[in-house]
Amino acid sequence: MNNLRNSVRLIGNLGMNPEIKSAMNNKKVARFSIATSETYKDAKGNPVKDTTWHNIVAWGNKASIAENYLRKGSEVAIEGKIANRNYTDKNGITRYVTEIVVNEFLMVGQPKNQN
Repeated sequence: MNNLRNSVRLIGNLGMNPEIKSAMNNKKVARFSIATSETYKDAKGNPVKDTTWHNIVAWGNKASIAENYLRKGSEVAIEGKIANRNYTDKNGITRYVTEIVVNEFLMVGQPKNQN
C-alpha cells in the first residue's frame, strides 16, 4: 500500500515536443506537458469539455526515450508521482511548480512524425 501514497496515472496528449537538457552529472532530463480531457453536461444539459494540463518530468533513460519518440500530439500513458519544487526567477520572485515525475510511460496510438 505504500506505493499508493503518492501515485499518479494519466493518459493524455503532449502539448509540445519534449524539452531536453543535461542536469547534474550529465544526467538527461526531459520536460513536457500533457493534456487530459473529460466531457460532462452542465446544468442545462449542454456538453462541456474540461481540459487539464500536467507538467511532466522524465530522467535518464526515460528522458532519452521521450527525446527520440515523443512529439507534440503523441498520446502517452504516464505513471509517476507528484513532486513540488520552487525556484527564484530573475526578478527575485519565488515560483512554485507542481509536476509529475515519471516512473514509467507507455506510448499509446500511432507514433507521430519525427519532424
